[in-house]
Order: sequence, then C-alpha cells, then structure tokens
Amino acid sequence: MLTDSTVQIAAGPQYQRSGLHTFFWGKHYRDLWALPVTVPVLNLRTVVPGGLTPVREGGSFQTKNLRLVDRNGVQYVLRSVDKDATKALPEGLQDGPIGRLMKDQTSVINPYGAYVVPRLARAAGVYHTNPRLVYVGDDPALGEYRQSFANALYLLEERPEGDQSTVASFGNSSRVESSRKVFTNLMANPQFRVDARRYLRARLFDMWLGDWSRREDQWRWASFEGPTGAVRYHPIPRDRDHAFFKFNDGLFTHMIGWVKSNYQTFGEKIRLSDVEGLNRAARPMDKSLLVYLSRDDFRQIADSLQQQLPDPVIREALAVWPKEVYALAGQEFERKLSQRRDQLPAVADKFYTLLARNIELPGTDQPERFVLDSPSAQLVRVRVYQLGASRPDSLVGQRTFSATETSSLKLFGLGGNDVFEFRALPPTSITVELYDGAGQDVVLGPTAATGQARTRSTIFESGDGNTVLVPKPLKVEKYRPAATEFDAAGWLLRHRLY
Repeated sequence: MLTDSTVQIAAGPQYQRSGLHTFFWGKHYRDLWALPVTVPVLNLRTVVPGGLTPVREGGSFQTKNLRLVDRNGVQYVLRSVDKDATKALPEGLQDGPIGRLMKDQTSVINPYGAYVVPRLARAAGVYHTNPRLVYVGDDPALGEYRQSFANALYLLEERPEGDQSTVASFGNSSRVESSRKVFTNLMANPQFRVDARRYLRARLFDMWLGDWSRREDQWRWASFEGPTGAVRYHPIPRDRDHAFFKFNDGLFTHMIGWVKSNYQTFGEKIRLSDVEGLNRAARPMDKSLLVYLSRDDFRQIADSLQQQLPDPVIREALAVWPKEVYALAGQEFERKLSQRRDQLPAVADKFYTLLARNIELPGTDQPERFVLDSPSAQLVRVRVYQLGASRPDSLVGQRTFSATETSSLKLFGLGGNDVFEFRALPPTSITVELYDGAGQDVVLGPTAATGQARTRSTIFESGDGNTVLVPKPLKVEKYRPAATEFDAAGWLLRHRLY
C-alpha cells in the first residue's frame, strides 16, 4: 500500500505556451500538464511487504524507467510521467531549437491517460498492466538512483515477465514472455500459436483508445500449455503512453499529420478513411497474427467489445483520475469514448478490408503441407497442416479468400521440407505466389487443369533440390530468396525482432 501522505504537483508546467505558439504547434494537453493534482507519495520501504529495492535503470528514448524488486523476486517498474524524446537526437542537437521543439511536443501525450486504461481493459476482456500514479520524493531508499529519480511523478506497475501466476490481469500465467521469444517460437514450430481472436480484441481496443504506437516491443505474451504440449499465447498490451494522443490541433502539426498519418488526434470520431495510418506501426504483426480470421470474426469481436463498454463502465474508469483531472477533462473523455465505441463495428470492417487486400501466409521451420483448392470461380481456399511422421497431419489453420476482398495471396514455406499441393488452379481473379524458402520442398499441381487454361499463379523456386510437378498454366520462375523469405529467422526481420 502507499503512504497516507500526498503532494500537490503539476506533471509539466513547462509545457504552457503563448497563444501564438499553440496556434502553430498545438494546444495539445498543455492544460492537463500544467494542472496541479493531488498524488500519493511512494514509500519504497512500505509500498509492499518487505519494501521494493531498485535494481536497474532503463527506458526508451522517451521514458525514464527504474526496475524494482520485492523480497520474493517479483519485479515492478517506475515509469516517468514526463517524457524526453530529445534523447533520440545527436547530442549536439538536444539543447538546440530542434531539441526544444521535440521536448515541447511531449504535450501531445495525456499525462494521465495510461492511468485509466486498466478498468476499461478489464471490462473489454483485454489483459493489462495496473499502473498507479505516484510521486517519488527524495527517498533514501532509491540508493544510487536517488539523484536521477527523486522528486518526480511516476507510474508504478508490475513488470509483465516471468511467473505471473498470482496476477489475474496477466491471465495468471506462469510464464509471460517477450515478443522476441514468442515470435521466434511461432516461426520455429506450429505447436506455438497466438490466440488470434484475443489479439484482435486487443487491437480494436487500441484503436478505440487512439493508441497508434503498438510495435512488437509494446507487447508481452501470457503462455498457456495444453495437454498435448501445444502452447497458446494471449496478448498483454503494455506502455499506454500514446493512448488518447492529441496532435493535429496546431497549424504546423496539422500539416505534419497529412504526412505522418499515424499521428492521429483522439477525437470524437475514428477516421475510417485512415484506419490504415492509425495501425501502421502494428501492421507486420496484424498481417501475421490475424491471417486466418474471417470478416465474421472481426464483426463478432467488434460487437462484443461494443457491448462490454457501456457508458457506466467508461464513467467509472475515468473516475479514478485525480479529482482535478476529472473536473477538467472527465466529461470530454466520456463523450469521446462513448462515440468512438459506437464506431467499433465499422472500424473493424474497415480494418478487415485493409488486411484482406494483400495476404502473406507463412509456414514455420518445421515441415508443413499447404493445400490450395478453388471452391468457385471467385474463391481460393488454403489449408495448412503440420506434417507428422508418426501421427496424422494436424490442421494449423484454414481460410477461404474471395476475389471481392483479396487481390494477392503469397505463401511462404520458410524452413522444413514442405509440400505445396494445388488441387485446382486458382482463379485468375486472385494473384497467387508461392515462395519455397529453405528445405527440399515438393510442389504438386492438379493432374488435369480441366475447364481452365489460365491462372495468375507463380511458383518461385529457389532451385535447392525441390520437386516441382505442375501443369503448364502454373508458372515456375527461378529466384533467390530474400532474407525475409528464406526461413524463420529471416521472417523475424519483418517484425523488427532479429
């Protein structure tokens, strides 16, 4: 528990600027940054039984972090409310005009945004961290970190890693893992899979919050092992600094927003015309993890999410803000969250449409069998099986693609001795490309291309001992695989994890 003492402090009064400055560079959340709020003082010796001990300083280019550990080895982290993006600049520019302008734009972040997300996430059925707003004074328990971390506002939260079997908001998972570890496993063996419907729920929740910064390193994964040894990963979004982002309210920032379309202001409406921009940072993950979900899946999850976030839930979540913050911004956020919630089905449909246009479907470094057929002139059905030497092949996933939604479909065998089986020629309405990758693969075509003499399908064959037996309408081209097409390790380059 926290101490009974409190302080009244503003998160960033330095972000207040003249009317002329805000006309060009935006008003953003400057009033919230300058607002004095009442905050509990953190006492490291009493916050949990036995206290917390600082062990390591860290953080990104913007956020200053301090890792803490309790007497049982449970890890926590202090994350600074104030940010400093100038650390990404060369040292000579940090204190100049460019550095000052970058620091000023910290005001695009709602300093208290991450603080209200947990209650919303719990209602939405999305895993979450549990940040608490605290003030760290000149506490001797900071030890060697006293000078760097004293006298500032922080969010104190659990560090989502390792054994979290006592933390319900992490699914009580006994093993929470990093994105690097999880995606390495996903590419190595189809026994490892992400719960795609849970991931989609989390992603729609991101859009509702206006949180565009959802790269791979913004996630942790709760793992659950099934009776057969297969592992399922459930997503844990973390680091909500960019939830409720406000950017396009100045002349220059509005112009920048035309180019940087991911910098979208949290307004009363989600811009359906630029759902793609809002999700650009997470696009590699979305394409990989949502590849087997249908439009109906997207619609069902959006409808469910909408029903789980009624106005009373929104109101209750915002009520955890310091009373000063709620008085200034509570009604505005209730209105915006309510209206954005009503858009979720339309947003989900647009999101699906964008992802369905160009499909990339990877295998793993284990042997798989890709089976393609064409139920009708406008459809291509793909089924992927894990090949078993001593047991029947097991279905990894399947999906039927329609020419009304999909223009191109690319299959990547990656590693392993894979089998690609065309049971019918794909229709000309969808471009199909097959990339064999590493291993000695077998590509089989239909024995007779009856009723169809044309197809827009190409087999890109690397020439490393593959067997290719296909009829003439299937085009075969020699090629040298790129690193991102060759094997699982290369595919991780698409996720910026290798």
